[in-house]
Amino acid sequence: MPSERRRLSKDDVLRKAKEEDVKFIHLLITDILGATKNITIPVSRLEKALDEGIFFDGSSILGYATIEESDMRAVPIPETYVIIPWTNDELRSAMMVCNVYDHKGRRFEGDPRYVLSRAVEKAKKLGYTMMMGPEFEFFLFKVDDDGNPTDIPSDYGTYFDLMRDRGDEVRKDIVNYLEMMGYRVEASHHEVAQGQHEIDLVYTDAMTMADRVSIMKYVIKRTAEMHNLYATFMPKPIYGQNGSGMHTHLSLWKDGRNSFYDPSKKYELSDDAMYFIGGLLRYARETCAILAPCVNSYKRLVPGYEAPTYISWANTNRSALIRVPAGRGDKTRIELRNPDPSGNPYLQFAVMLTAGLNGILEEISPPEPVEKDIYHLTKEEKAKLGIKPLPGTLGEAISEAMSSELIRETLGEHVFHHYFYLKKKEWEEYRAQVHPWELEKYLGIL
Repeated sequence: MPSERRRLSKDDVLRKAKEEDVKFIHLLITDILGATKNITIPVSRLEKALDEGIFFDGSSILGYATIEESDMRAVPIPETYVIIPWTNDELRSAMMVCNVYDHKGRRFEGDPRYVLSRAVEKAKKLGYTMMMGPEFEFFLFKVDDDGNPTDIPSDYGTYFDLMRDRGDEVRKDIVNYLEMMGYRVEASHHEVAQGQHEIDLVYTDAMTMADRVSIMKYVIKRTAEMHNLYATFMPKPIYGQNGSGMHTHLSLWKDGRNSFYDPSKKYELSDDAMYFIGGLLRYARETCAILAPCVNSYKRLVPGYEAPTYISWANTNRSALIRVPAGRGDKTRIELRNPDPSGNPYLQFAVMLTAGLNGILEEISPPEPVEKDIYHLTKEEKAKLGIKPLPGTLGEAISEAMSSELIRETLGEHVFHHYFYLKKKEWEEYRAQVHPWELEKYLGIL
């Protein structure tokens, strides 16, 4: 099994901070929708922070707590310590991800990282470690004279382009920074749409990857600013172009072996792999509001742009929700294709894991793979194959998720209540808007 995150103690962190002449420490927490928040302390307070944590007002963090129960404590996790590579001299800084505790010293149930830790613990009790590798896509846009983002893409390149790839240097800087932080990068390239790019991290365990994705978003945004560009994780910012996904490669490991591989089985996929696929398919509509979490996500999940719209799996068919890439043995994995980069990685990885584990526990066998292009099948052909659609709007996805015991159990009552309160508010606000398309379509003829 690939090595998990390096293990550092409190003394290791204090020693490294001294050796690397660090002046400031950024303590990171994540709000319920996935935005990374920061408390900065001078390095002189690092030992105290490691011992006791840093108190903060939880009522000011989206989805955390009310004013009456707002006293919270962020406790830095030693193994997440990384230098911010573009800082130096008197501003030399490091970052650490934190666990959040309430005023009684208990893990705070509204901390998204705690949601994932519970899912990881569920897998651990069954003997599994979840390994994940996301293909992280994003757009780069030009900014105006005041530094505000425009809707002009950074370049007009296409998939794997070289000659028209204006984002090449930006990606190389991002990769350099990530490698300097100890995050192994598989590859980077221009994507299909104008101004669209992808960076792939080498796979690791679920919690380590969620921390890295959260920090990578900051690295991408900050590096784009250095190049006088704006990076966005909006799934579909340009009409008529491909949107940005976060295809996630998943494998379960048990006793140091990839439990998805069985050379004696059909497709060389073990019972664990097939049941895991079955779980992801069974709960696909229920998990969609977490994996594709915003109104704009459903502008990406439409036919014709390499994004899944139907619930099926395949070995080679890229119109399917789940694909099994080539490679067996330790490389055996499945690829879930509807997540996008606008979401909270802790919640996204938690629901992926629990849906798949429930598939194993309930022994949910998937149907046969569909290798045909689903977009070109008739309604009758899809019905015969038992192919159902993913939710077509955020509103539909919310309804599915709110009636799901799996989602309620995975998120916990606090996150479930606050997350869907915010999402229903987002959907109702969108529904009430009058969009430019409507004015152009109807104003002159009705």
